[in-house]
Amino acid sequence: MELVFVRHGRPVHVEDADGAADPDLAEVGHQQARQVGEWLMGAGIDALYSSPMNRAMQTAAPFAEMSGLTPTIRDHLREFDHEGSTYVPTEVLKATDPEAYRERIASGFLDADFDHVQFFHDVVNEVDRIVADHRGERVAVVCHGGVINAYLGRCLEFPSDDYMRFDVDYSSVSRVMVSSKFQRSIASINERPHFEGHPHLAVRGS
Repeated sequence: MELVFVRHGRPVHVEDADGAADPDLAEVGHQQARQVGEWLMGAGIDALYSSPMNRAMQTAAPFAEMSGLTPTIRDHLREFDHEGSTYVPTEVLKATDPEAYRERIASGFLDADFDHVQFFHDVVNEVDRIVADHRGERVAVVCHGGVINAYLGRCLEFPSDDYMRFDVDYSSVSRVMVSSKFQRSIASINERPHFEGHPHLAVRGS
């Protein structure tokens, strides 16, 4: 079967929220979601899954509306920052606090106070459950950069505490082929054909 991972579109900047920051998409993020949704319509998707976080569900929404597929929400597809009170897109952080940006890059985006090994295994187990339920199908999974990195890391046998190796762009597509015996093969990382002719939507960031 084929997993089509879709990273969410660009969210708004949230700082010091009253509780966990769970930002909505910015206007450009909604445009990105529409474009990737239209592209997915030609990809032969059999099932749709999403993280429960707003930015993922809003990215999945246009494709769900166009295709008639109802997204299945899975908790372990949420990002490792889901309890944080702040969400600062990488390009905003780079412009406003270059030192914090350099520290974030050096850390591999991993917060020392969070159990990233458990996160890694939770993601892999969740995605493998999706695989088991959809043998021979093509499934879109709308989620987050950390989730995508975790599963790509499993494919490449990266250590479970050092898997943030790929800069996954907003609304980009990464594909993984998984056999019935769970042999995993990465077909692509960070595809963005849906932004051709729309250069203003090719916004990079975490």
